[in-house]
Amino acid sequence: MKRTALAGLFMSAAMLASPVFAADNNLCTSKLQELEAKVNSLPATSPNAPEIKRLLASAKASQASKDDKKCATEASQALSMAN
Repeated sequence: MKRTALAGLFMSAAMLASPVFAADNNLCTSKLQELEAKVNSLPATSPNAPEIKRLLASAKASQASKDDKKCATEASQALSMAN
């Protein structure tokens, strides 16, 4: 009986945790799209342009390595610098 309850608890926890990972991926993707649009509209004389472009490249690398949390963080940081 205890094993069945414990197995059910683990299965419930796994099912509840899976949308969290999907949310990080969606956040990463949406932030990258928003950042790319900002970078394309940045004036060439913007003082933060090199740092923003570096963060964009780093966020894309994080996304490629499946580190969606780092991707979203870097993209958000770059977006705050672009505003």
